[in-house]
Parts: sequence; C-alpha cells; structure tokens
Amino acid sequence: MDSFSTKDLMQELARRISCEQRKETRAILVGPPGCGKGTQSPYLKKEYCVCHLATGDMLRAAVAAGTAMGKAAKAVMERGDLVSDDIVVGIIKDNLDSPACKQGFVLDGFPRTVGQAKKLDSILKSRGEKLDSVIEFDIDDEEVKRRITGRRIHKPSGRSYHLQFKPPRVPGKDDITGEPLIQRKDDNLSTISKRLGNFRAQTKPVLDHYSAMGLVKKVNAVQSITAVRNDIVTALGDPTEK
Repeated sequence: MDSFSTKDLMQELARRISCEQRKETRAILVGPPGCGKGTQSPYLKKEYCVCHLATGDMLRAAVAAGTAMGKAAKAVMERGDLVSDDIVVGIIKDNLDSPACKQGFVLDGFPRTVGQAKKLDSILKSRGEKLDSVIEFDIDDEEVKRRITGRRIHKPSGRSYHLQFKPPRVPGKDDITGEPLIQRKDDNLSTISKRLGNFRAQTKPVLDHYSAMGLVKKVNAVQSITAVRNDIVTALGDPTEK
C-alpha cells in the first residue's frame, strides 16, 4: 500500500463505489477480426465496470509464455484455424470467477461456434446468471482485409499502429522507442482470408442461436469510433440505470 499515494487510493475507492452503483451487464461482441471489437472493449469495460475477456489476447499471452496450451494454440492460430472449444471454454470459465467480473463481462471473440454458445449458456445457467445482449458488428470482408493487413505492432510494449488510420511518425518505427514495428504472422492477406471464411461458416450461426432468444443487436461497424460506441451504449442501456 505504501507504493500508492493518498490521491490514487481515493480515486480507486471512488471508482469502486461508482461501480457498485452500476447495473450488472453481460454482453457478447460478435464480428470478424478487425471489425473494431478490441477498440470498443476498453471503453465498455470502464463505463460498465465489467471484465473484458478477449480470447485472442489471452491465447497470445499463453503463446508468448510458451506454455503447453500456448504452443498448441500457436500452430493453430498461424494456420488461421480455430482453437479447440476445451481450451477456450476453460479460460472463460476460470475468468468468470475473478473479482473483475463481479459486475459482469464483455466477451470478445467468444463464442465462435454454436457449440461454444451452448456451453456458455450452460455455464451462466449454473451460476444463476443470464446474458443481456449480443452486439453484432456489421462490416464487409474487404474492409476487414484493409484494416488487418495494415496493422503493425511494437512487440515489447504492445503499442499498435495502422499504415492508414494510425501511422507511426517514422515509417516502420515505434513512436516512443524508435524500435522496429512488426506485422503479426496471422495478419497477412492469406491468413485473414481463411479466418474470414471460418468466421462466416462457423460464427454466423451463433447469431442465429442468440437471435432466437431476442438478444442480437446490430451496429454499423464502418462508422467512426464514436458513432459505433454510441450505438453500442444505446443497445446495452445506461449503466447507471439498474
């Protein structure tokens, strides 16, 4: 505690009090890679005081750590295939028990199949919880390809750039360190085309599953970041209204 200032502690206390006054929210963001889920999730996490469970980030962390699961996932991800249900469902289930998920969650990248959706339904039912909304990010494949193939990252820090939308000050170099930027192996056109094929074939039926429950709400993901955000908040409802 000595490492935190009084101001920091008071701000954290105020945040926790504010979060306790907000409604519980459990939502799924559905859309192809590059549609903007990762851009919107941090805002939703803060505004609704929920945890953000992004399977892609969690799997990449496992790959970087060199765990057995990470090594298995690495080969699958680089081929553009989908990681097995057992691996992904186990990660999600463990995270739902964390304090960060007390007020709910935003799932990003899961469920990707109807089988996963049914497993999530069972998990929530066993916990006495229910899903509130499924937000569909509506975007065409050519726009997705343009977004993803232009992405570049600074691997040590995780800072991200885009050749068109957020270019570095010096081409190919991180703005802070000047170190080289890289393109992820799975951000090439061949892999993303295969991933999009997988998404359309396997993930779209998830929307049919949740549409039957009246949970799906579509947003135009080709708008500005602010416009997309406003549409999502409208779909989820005011977080302060319990």
